[in-house]
Amino acid sequence: MPLRAGFHMIRAEVAQTEAQRQVGLMHRREMGANDGMLFIFEAPATHCFWMRNTLLPLSIAFVADDGRIVNIADMKPQTTDSHCATEPVRMALEMNQGWFAKRGLVAGSRLAGPPFSKP
Repeated sequence: MPLRAGFHMIRAEVAQTEAQRQVGLMHRREMGANDGMLFIFEAPATHCFWMRNTLLPLSIAFVADDGRIVNIADMKPQTTDSHCATEPVRMALEMNQGWFAKRGLVAGSRLAGPPFSKP
């Protein structure tokens, strides 16, 4: 699914079923520079993620329905530390670690694309 962060393009795989969300980006050894995974849940919650079987260092943005980034966390590979949304959201976007910071994206920045409603 194509997404945008300002003029930055993102090519996101979508994990919207429970099985897809459970596997996520586990066991992958590489990911393209502008590739990521968008997790879509049925209901807003303070969803949490960990990295037990994930080999890549990732950054995760928890995203409101209107595309607003609620918070961003960096996640270390192969750890069980919890990284949670700071408010209820239905979506989270995982990218290579540092992707958001390198583009100046912070809490309050907006993503655009098909899953997000207009603010």
